[in-house]
Amino acid sequence: MHSIAKLISIAALTVTVVSCLLYFAGAIGHNAVKGVALAGTVAWFIATPLWMSRELPVDAAEVEI
Repeated sequence: MHSIAKLISIAALTVTVVSCLLYFAGAIGHNAVKGVALAGTVAWFIATPLWMSRELPVDAAEVEI
């Protein structure tokens, strides 16, 4: 599960960056980069917490905030 989530998050980040670079180079239009960058960003925000989450310490339930 962690390996798949890592691959998805890296691919999503790559899609986001490459689409912006293609727009900068004049290869794609503004509407296309907005859609692709939005999709890549959403995919990154969904996939990344799946593999970057951390385990809470044992005493976390006893701490009152």
